[in-house]
Amino acid sequence: MDCRVINKRRHTGLQQFSSFAKTGRTFLGPVKSSKFIVDEECHESVLISSTVRLLESLDLTSAVGQLLSEAIQAQNNTYRTGTSTLLFLVGAWSSAAEECLHLGVPISLIVSVMSEGLNSCIEEVESLQVPVHSVYDHIDSTDTFSGLGVSLYPSLQIPSGTGLVQKEHDLKDVASQSLAFCSLSGRPVKSPQLFRLQAKFEADENTSRTPQTLKNNLLADTHCRKSVLTHSRHFSRTDHHQWISKSGGFLEQLSAAAPKTYRCSDLAELEVGLSHGDPSSMRLVDEAVRLQHQNAGTQRGSRTMLFPFDISRIFTCCLPGLPDTLSCVCPGYITIVSMSSATLVKELQNQLVRVVLVEGDLTENYRHLGFNKPANIKTVSESVKVQQDSSEELWTDHVLRVLIKFNVNLVLARGNVSEHLAEKCTNSKRLVIGSVHDSVLQAFAEASGAVQVAYLTHVNENCVGSGVSVTMWRSVPSDAVDGISRMAVMLKTEGINLVTVVLTSPGTAQMQTKEDRFWTCASRLYYALKEQKVFLGGGAVEILCLAHLQGLAGQSVNKGDQDSSGWLHNTSSWLASSAALYRPTVLKCLADGWHSYLSTLLRNTAVYSSDSEAATSIQCHLQNAADSGSPSSYILNEYSKLNSVILNSGISDKLEPIPRVYDVVTPKIEAWRRALDLVLLVLQTDSEIITGLAHTQKSSQEAEGFLFL
Repeated sequence: MDCRVINKRRHTGLQQFSSFAKTGRTFLGPVKSSKFIVDEECHESVLISSTVRLLESLDLTSAVGQLLSEAIQAQNNTYRTGTSTLLFLVGAWSSAAEECLHLGVPISLIVSVMSEGLNSCIEEVESLQVPVHSVYDHIDSTDTFSGLGVSLYPSLQIPSGTGLVQKEHDLKDVASQSLAFCSLSGRPVKSPQLFRLQAKFEADENTSRTPQTLKNNLLADTHCRKSVLTHSRHFSRTDHHQWISKSGGFLEQLSAAAPKTYRCSDLAELEVGLSHGDPSSMRLVDEAVRLQHQNAGTQRGSRTMLFPFDISRIFTCCLPGLPDTLSCVCPGYITIVSMSSATLVKELQNQLVRVVLVEGDLTENYRHLGFNKPANIKTVSESVKVQQDSSEELWTDHVLRVLIKFNVNLVLARGNVSEHLAEKCTNSKRLVIGSVHDSVLQAFAEASGAVQVAYLTHVNENCVGSGVSVTMWRSVPSDAVDGISRMAVMLKTEGINLVTVVLTSPGTAQMQTKEDRFWTCASRLYYALKEQKVFLGGGAVEILCLAHLQGLAGQSVNKGDQDSSGWLHNTSSWLASSAALYRPTVLKCLADGWHSYLSTLLRNTAVYSSDSEAATSIQCHLQNAADSGSPSSYILNEYSKLNSVILNSGISDKLEPIPRVYDVVTPKIEAWRRALDLVLLVLQTDSEIITGLAHTQKSSQEAEGFLFL
């Protein structure tokens, strides 16, 4: 249990946000620390390693807790990633808003400046977007994620004392991701076999180009990235740089070195950058993508067509109690059935069966939406039980006759299945499986020719599909899957667009974590391919936001109030006059949230042993960015360095090139927006904000309380 002091003389809601957020600090970065949550009443414990599972285990009955839980769930349900960032920034910006209140900044001004500050950061970081194009062109090559991830780090040594216990190749991937702060990583890696020849290849290629070709290619690369923000209606930038207009509408900066442009056109490189220290999960995602690509090529007859990554046709099947080495990706649908069906599955696996798809429950009292009987009307009879049993028995016999008539041996239902019907079907050599996802039913409908029906009594010959095979997934002991003796079966048919990822783990407590991490990696890759762009990761985006806000705060101090009336043209004259005084303070507090985020991120990379070391590294980058004249250009140019001084701090000079780290664009920005919106909502609506001299006379016992997590 974690106990933190709550000062009732200060903003209670913001303090609660900060307290909740501190419990999830270890979930940032590539090296995550799991937590045991212990229930005080029953003394049961659960192992969690994600923000979503953390909030599920905490007492969130308060209004602030409910708001935080809803925001985290909304982020997770939509993107399945960014929840740790959301939780941390809620706490960091709550502390920032609370500090502004302590300094006497008006609430309306806090809301305005913080909102505009975040919007300005979002515009600024557009310069760090990397286009993602043509990643499927070489998907059939041997350059897989596994090959790229292992071959890049033959001489990488893990710092002692990290406490990481994983396979050797996993350790190398984790360390390589964790050391990539501010994306001070190597050059783009297209193929591990050709990596050492890349410099020679580029040299030969450049000598064969004409000056006009080089100029056109430069313009094409610049077009892939939006130009750096030069001004906005709210925040004017200092004129430290001179810009000249070039043909084609591009801008060229004269006072700083031209920033290097990037693009990503290799699937393996993209997957390595998005794995974020979890190579084992990303390898499964890579296998699923390649299997989908093979299925798409078979169905369309040509693999030159655009291949989309369809995450809705990927499912997971968790089998606790089995070794990790059994985790794999299989075509078709794998699910769990009771051991009582083992004999039936063995008999069906040597033949192609006919299938019926039910889009609702497979029970006697189920009615399609709009045809349910009134729930508040009951029929009173002396033999109610007899009538109910007789009704269900008649329905079961009728359904069984329908299945026999059309020679159906497999029934898939989206909802629940009557136990009595399932038992009778098993006895008559027919397998019934319930709780099947809509996408699974749709995939089998497309591949087998079946038509989904609402009731089995409505089945006709045109509704029945054919050509489905039913086999056991793997020969394992009957009690190896779980304690209630169940088994895994594989259902597939020719041309089905369906992939199942089988996740195994000897420890039941780790099963949920393993599934969550897989879906996080899959979602990152999905949104990267969907949006065709990613951010340069490893803290590059956040440090640009920090440098940008510090620059805006410095402008406000230097310029005074000359721009305040235009910046807050719709506000009162009093608030406009106060903006010049308080605006630098609010921007600095907002920037402190980014600084806290980066400091925690560095600490969780197992490289920096203290906050002071992390702060020193951050300050070094900020100073270099300010001295360069353009923070975005500085970060882009740092990415092009193969071996930088900061990257090799404490690491051998023989370190192999480290691949880039990438972040997805929309999920990250939405996490920022949700975090700030949540803080500002509580800031404006919490009725427990205490101000005034009358409350200073309260005793210390009345002024302080405890928040139990």
